[in-house]
Amino acid sequence: MTDRLVYNGTSDYIVSPELRDSVNISVTLKRPLLIKGEPGTGKTVLAESIALSLGLKLIIWNIKSTTKAQEGLYVYDTVQRLYDSQFGDHDVSDIKQYIKLGKLGEAFASEDRVVLLIDEIDKADLEFPNDLLWELDVMNFYIPETRETVTAKNRPIVIITSNAEKELPDAFLRRCIFHYIDFPDEKMMDDIVRVHYPDTTDKLLAEALKAFYRLRAVSGLQKKPSTGELLDWIMALTEGGVDPDKIAEKIPFLGVLLKKNQDFDLMQKRLNSRENDILSRTRNAW
Repeated sequence: MTDRLVYNGTSDYIVSPELRDSVNISVTLKRPLLIKGEPGTGKTVLAESIALSLGLKLIIWNIKSTTKAQEGLYVYDTVQRLYDSQFGDHDVSDIKQYIKLGKLGEAFASEDRVVLLIDEIDKADLEFPNDLLWELDVMNFYIPETRETVTAKNRPIVIITSNAEKELPDAFLRRCIFHYIDFPDEKMMDDIVRVHYPDTTDKLLAEALKAFYRLRAVSGLQKKPSTGELLDWIMALTEGGVDPDKIAEKIPFLGVLLKKNQDFDLMQKRLNSRENDILSRTRNAW
């Protein structure tokens, strides 16, 4: 497989021209693509879309606060070797059988080109990105226990996501193509919803989107609702048979959109205050 791969999005992932170009540039320049953006903007799903579009296998390395770069290369199972030496009938002199490749090592060893997703790299400690610099540059690493070098048979397409919880080292950033995914505007969000729920009525979707973006604009929210919450909310409104004209006024199923107590309480007070104002104006009119 050659590097002349062109990504144009997939039927279930709406990609902006800028993001599409960033993906294709990173493939051409053989650089990792670092994706940032607020939660719910499709950073992780992008890697799935790229793999599906290009017909490649997807390998996912989920990063946690305790993850070390070494784990992505390989793990030497000394405990199993000790156990086998005492109780098993294995030939423990063959150390290779106790070497297990990590996700990065698996991507290097693959006979076919793959898409490697390093998801939420900013969750790890500050040294983690720097510890990967050499391997991502030269696409190989050395296993001293077996005196072997694992070299990428086909350079993987590397997608790295970050929620900007920590600043990444400059040396690491210099080696990446960078793209920030803006939160979709109403027009793009309309397209996204219709991909997932094509039977949604125009009236319900229009009213839901207006209420959704007004809610996101409320000051003081600790966690703004994201695309995932909107899709769940559209389904709830549809299944609940909600009158579209009542959506903006009541915001039914508010707990589908807001997930923090403070945010929920804040909006409940605003909605109750609005309802009281409406009742007051109605009484005055009479």
